[in-house]
Amino acid sequence: MFDSKIALIVRDDLAAWQRLNVVAFLASGITASAPDILGKPYIDALGRQYGNMAGQPMLVFASDLDGLQKTHRKGLERELTLIPYVEAMFSTGHDEANRAVFLAEDAENLNLVGMALLGPKKQVDKVIKGLKLHP
Repeated sequence: MFDSKIALIVRDDLAAWQRLNVVAFLASGITASAPDILGKPYIDALGRQYGNMAGQPMLVFASDLDGLQKTHRKGLERELTLIPYVEAMFSTGHDEANRAVFLAEDAENLNLVGMALLGPKKQVDKVIKGLKLHP
Protein backbone atom coordinates (compact mmCIF):
# COMPACT_ATOMS: atom_id res chain seq x y z
CA MET A 1 0.00 0.00 0.00
CA PHE A 2 2.84 2.41 0.87
CA ASP A 3 6.24 2.51 -0.82
CA SER A 4 7.74 4.18 2.24
CA LYS A 5 7.85 3.16 5.88
CA ILE A 6 8.02 5.18 9.07
CA ALA A 7 9.56 3.67 12.20
CA LEU A 8 9.84 5.40 15.57
CA ILE A 9 12.24 3.82 18.06
CA VAL A 10 12.24 4.75 21.72
CA ARG A 11 14.67 3.61 24.39
CA ASP A 12 13.22 0.91 26.60
CA ASP A 13 14.58 2.23 29.92
CA LEU A 14 12.73 5.58 29.91
CA ALA A 15 9.85 6.57 32.16
CA ALA A 16 6.45 6.37 30.47
CA TRP A 17 6.11 10.17 30.22
CA GLN A 18 9.55 10.38 28.58
CA ARG A 19 8.68 7.69 26.02
CA LEU A 20 5.47 9.48 25.08
CA ASN A 21 7.26 12.82 24.87
CA VAL A 22 9.98 11.40 22.63
CA VAL A 23 7.47 9.67 20.33
CA ALA A 24 5.47 12.90 19.97
CA PHE A 25 8.55 14.91 19.03
CA LEU A 26 9.79 12.23 16.62
CA ALA A 27 6.40 12.06 14.88
CA SER A 28 6.39 15.84 14.46
CA GLY A 29 9.90 15.64 13.00
CA ILE A 30 8.88 13.04 10.44
CA THR A 31 5.86 15.11 9.43
CA ALA A 32 8.01 18.24 9.06
CA SER A 33 10.56 16.31 7.00
CA ALA A 34 7.96 14.81 4.70
CA PRO A 35 4.85 17.02 4.58
CA ASP A 36 3.55 14.99 1.64
CA ILE A 37 2.64 12.18 4.08
CA LEU A 38 -0.12 14.35 5.54
CA GLY A 39 -3.68 13.32 4.79
CA LYS A 40 -6.57 15.71 4.31
CA PRO A 41 -8.34 17.46 7.21
CA TYR A 42 -11.05 15.49 9.00
CA ILE A 43 -14.66 16.65 8.70
CA ASP A 44 -17.36 15.45 11.09
CA ALA A 45 -21.02 14.71 10.28
CA LEU A 46 -21.95 18.34 11.07
CA GLY A 47 -19.40 19.70 8.61
CA ARG A 48 -16.92 20.93 11.22
CA GLN A 49 -13.34 20.74 10.02
CA TYR A 50 -10.49 19.38 12.16
CA GLY A 51 -6.77 19.17 11.59
CA ASN A 52 -5.05 16.55 9.48
CA MET A 53 -2.69 13.72 10.45
CA ALA A 54 -0.15 11.56 8.69
CA GLY A 55 -1.85 9.38 6.13
CA GLN A 56 0.27 6.31 6.77
CA PRO A 57 1.08 4.26 9.87
CA MET A 58 4.04 5.01 12.11
CA LEU A 59 5.27 1.86 13.82
CA VAL A 60 6.77 2.30 17.30
CA PHE A 61 9.62 0.06 18.43
CA ALA A 62 11.54 -0.23 21.71
CA SER A 63 15.28 -0.72 21.99
CA ASP A 64 18.22 -0.26 24.30
CA LEU A 65 20.93 2.34 23.62
CA ASP A 66 23.10 -0.12 21.72
CA GLY A 67 20.23 -1.04 19.40
CA LEU A 68 19.44 2.62 18.77
CA GLN A 69 23.07 3.38 17.95
CA LYS A 70 23.29 0.42 15.55
CA THR A 71 20.05 1.48 13.88
CA HIS A 72 21.40 5.03 13.60
CA ARG A 73 24.56 3.84 11.85
CA LYS A 74 22.59 1.61 9.45
CA GLY A 75 20.16 4.44 8.70
CA LEU A 76 23.02 6.78 7.87
CA GLU A 77 24.60 4.16 5.59
CA ARG A 78 21.31 3.77 3.69
CA GLU A 79 20.74 7.56 3.59
CA LEU A 80 17.31 7.38 5.21
CA THR A 81 15.62 10.42 6.72
CA LEU A 82 16.60 10.28 10.41
CA ILE A 83 15.16 12.30 13.28
CA PRO A 84 17.29 11.87 16.43
CA TYR A 85 16.41 12.64 20.04
CA VAL A 86 19.26 12.56 22.56
CA GLU A 87 19.02 12.38 26.34
CA ALA A 88 20.41 15.90 26.84
CA MET A 89 17.28 17.28 25.15
CA PHE A 90 15.29 16.39 28.28
CA SER A 91 17.15 19.19 30.09
CA THR A 92 16.33 21.95 27.59
CA GLY A 93 13.26 24.07 27.21
CA HIS A 94 13.20 25.07 23.54
CA ASP A 95 14.26 24.09 20.04
CA GLU A 96 17.39 26.25 19.84
CA ALA A 97 18.71 24.69 23.05
CA ASN A 98 17.90 21.23 21.69
CA ARG A 99 20.01 21.88 18.61
CA ALA A 100 22.87 23.16 20.78
CA VAL A 101 22.96 20.08 23.02
CA PHE A 102 22.66 17.83 19.96
CA LEU A 103 25.62 19.58 18.32
CA ALA A 104 27.65 19.01 21.51
CA GLU A 105 27.06 15.21 21.35
CA ASP A 106 29.74 12.76 20.23
CA ALA A 107 28.48 12.27 16.66
CA GLU A 108 29.81 8.69 16.52
CA ASN A 109 28.15 7.67 19.82
CA LEU A 110 24.97 9.71 20.25
CA ASN A 111 23.26 9.15 23.59
CA LEU A 112 20.00 8.42 21.81
CA VAL A 113 16.70 8.04 23.64
CA GLY A 114 14.75 7.90 20.41
CA MET A 115 14.98 8.09 16.68
CA ALA A 116 12.58 8.16 13.74
CA LEU A 117 13.31 6.77 10.31
CA LEU A 118 11.59 7.35 6.99
CA GLY A 119 12.54 5.82 3.70
CA PRO A 120 11.77 3.14 1.16
CA LYS A 121 9.98 0.26 2.87
CA LYS A 122 12.60 -2.38 2.08
CA GLN A 123 15.44 -0.15 3.25
CA VAL A 124 13.73 0.72 6.56
CA ASP A 125 12.91 -2.97 7.12
CA LYS A 126 16.62 -3.85 6.76
CA VAL A 127 17.66 -1.11 9.18
CA ILE A 128 15.14 -2.04 11.92
CA LYS A 129 15.54 -5.80 11.54
CA GLY A 130 15.63 -7.42 14.97
CA LEU A 131 13.87 -4.59 16.83
CA LYS A 132 10.69 -5.41 18.76
CA LEU A 133 7.47 -3.44 18.52
CA HIS A 134 6.90 -1.29 21.60
CA PRO A 135 4.69 -3.20 24.08
